[in-house]
Amino acid sequence: MTSQAEPRSSAAPDTAGGPVTTAYRVSGMTCGHCEGAVSEEISAIDGVTSVKAVASTGEVTVTSAAALDDEAVRAAVDEAGYELAGRL
Repeated sequence: MTSQAEPRSSAAPDTAGGPVTTAYRVSGMTCGHCEGAVSEEISAIDGVTSVKAVASTGEVTVTSAAALDDEAVRAAVDEAGYELAGRL
């Protein structure tokens, strides 16, 4: 995938040492299998504790121990066969 969309917003700084939740827009997901593929690849990123992907909206919500590198998320989504459009 060749799009290099910039994030629309950034995750709030983690000042309390708790988990960080970030929402992304992923294009190309159309079904439960798509949701599973994206979730599986993002879940493999170090520090990710949960992933919820919703094909109908293209929204993927990721909770992690610390803020994630957008390029790591982009690479995971690309590996699953989809395109990261940016953060929500």
